[in-house]
Amino acid sequence: MAQLVIFRHGQSVWNLENKFTGWVDVALSEKGIEEAKAAGVKLKNFCFDEGYASALQRAQKTLQLALEVCGQNHIPLTYNKALNERMYGDLQGLNKADTAAKYGDEQVKIWRRSYDIAPPHGESLKDTAERVIPYFETEIAPKLKAGKNIVIAAHGNSLRALIMHLEKMTPAQILEFEIGTAQPRLYELDTTLNVLKTHNL
Repeated sequence: MAQLVIFRHGQSVWNLENKFTGWVDVALSEKGIEEAKAAGVKLKNFCFDEGYASALQRAQKTLQLALEVCGQNHIPLTYNKALNERMYGDLQGLNKADTAAKYGDEQVKIWRRSYDIAPPHGESLKDTAERVIPYFETEIAPKLKAGKNIVIAAHGNSLRALIMHLEKMTPAQILEFEIGTAQPRLYELDTTLNVLKTHNL
């Protein structure tokens, strides 16, 4: 059996400002730093073999801070853009309320919450899944199957793609699934990566 813990990065400065962030590499807010440390407290009884994060600093810093707090900042870490947040295209940097005023609430909801409709020049959740899941299957799944315990810090939509895959959810189910900032979620997996147990820590 292996343990996988996943969590979204702490609040970023653009989360605080209610902006679409996507691939823009913004820092954690002060609250986000505290959230990352609080996640580390929840991980104190775990023993990880390796850690993964996206290529974006908000996920990397969240992982680093959490591991420092739980005393496991010695483990190997891998950063890869396959775990990045979904690319929001022309919406990146725009205030969400202003965007809704410009395009209408319904259109913005479609861009944010539909499975396969992307914002202009951006990615849909389906597009995001098409890079997250192959990376997981190639790089991370073999280690879990070998019994290694893994921790991943990433983003709301890249984690939705992974949760959908692990928990065999439908697109409709995953779009309603909320992922709080820096809220660790534990998976206990058998050697074929069937989920034996999962819950938020």
